[in-house]
Amino acid sequence: MLIQTGYDITFEMDAPTPMSLLLSVHPSRQNDLRSPETIRFDPPIPQRRTLDAFGNVCTRILAPAGRLTLSADVLVADSGLPDVVAPEAAQVPVEALPDDVMLYLMASRYCDTDRLCAIAWQLFGQTPEGWARVQAIVDYVHTRIRFDYQRADATRTAFDGYHQQVGVCRDYAHLAIAFCRCMNIPARYCTGYLGDIGVPPVPDPMDFSAWFEVYLGGRWYTFDARHNTPRIGRIVMARGRDATDCAISTSFGTARLVHFAVHTDEVADGTPISHVRHAA
Repeated sequence: MLIQTGYDITFEMDAPTPMSLLLSVHPSRQNDLRSPETIRFDPPIPQRRTLDAFGNVCTRILAPAGRLTLSADVLVADSGLPDVVAPEAAQVPVEALPDDVMLYLMASRYCDTDRLCAIAWQLFGQTPEGWARVQAIVDYVHTRIRFDYQRADATRTAFDGYHQQVGVCRDYAHLAIAFCRCMNIPARYCTGYLGDIGVPPVPDPMDFSAWFEVYLGGRWYTFDARHNTPRIGRIVMARGRDATDCAISTSFGTARLVHFAVHTDEVADGTPISHVRHAA
């Protein structure tokens, strides 16, 4: 299938402000692009693309004072298959994990495992290792947290989410990641596009989505504690330890968000065939 994705975002700055943007499709999906992926800036400004420490495409700019609009529209080929389900995937002993995977066992800014370890072992210590244990964690987090856009909090950690029991997709991901790491299962945060493809559309405004991946049986698998069902058409933009590493924009100065719209739609013969959801 083909999926049309993109965004239209406007910031307002009081003075020239350096910014780092993670708004490009991840290099692992570059071969799936069917149209050029270009970030358009209004007014036009210089941009420099590089790879960050996690292998994400980073665009660096100096945003001018006043308003700056960023937009993109790209066509992406997708298998049309749902997330892989592999109940036989086994947990890898810590001593056998690849060196580059060990990072995803450690605590991070939003995944405060030191505060959740005892809780995790109490909740999941008797579950079978491997896929079944991860699924038990996802099932628990899915019911533990209540989704509420109005209760989004950029400072909420996994421990906070566990106690407050409310949040948005990043909070589901952070709590599930933290529980997995507590159980010696490497887990990493992902952000990207996830439209209403293959599922009934919902009235919520479209946004970039957050999910996570775990390392089992020698490879990474996708899990989604918010939706808790295999989904079609995920297009990853960034991966990292948590939302800190995957922020769509990081400003080194004041940059107020004044407009935000995202679209993700399945298309056929150039015509959208799924429902469009735009953010206000």
